[in-house]
Amino acid sequence: MKSPLKDKSKKLALLIIKLSKKLSESKEFILADQLLRSWTSIWALIRESEYAQSRNDLKSKLYIALKEANETSYWLELIDESKLLKVDDEVKGLLEEIIKMLVSSIKTLWK
Repeated sequence: MKSPLKDKSKKLALLIIKLSKKLSESKEFILADQLLRSWTSIWALIRESEYAQSRNDLKSKLYIALKEANETSYWLELIDESKLLKVDDEVKGLLEEIIKMLVSSIKTLWK
């Protein structure tokens, strides 16, 4: 099933993989691992939400994805501000869009 949230999250996942690879090449293995784990868990949760067993299961998966997106934002902010690597504006923008989409979806489910 096509969805803007799924499409954008996959696009960001591919960009995060490239960013993580660059961090690893710079010997920043811990940051690379944290960033990759936080983002890939978001994408997995978004994919899992397609087959949620109930409305509550769907809300739970999306809410956890939102928390993980916040963690990803934290890691990107540290990487960027520490000057270890320049985080592309496309990455920041996509993450911001995805967070907004998750918040909107969660709010809609709470109605």
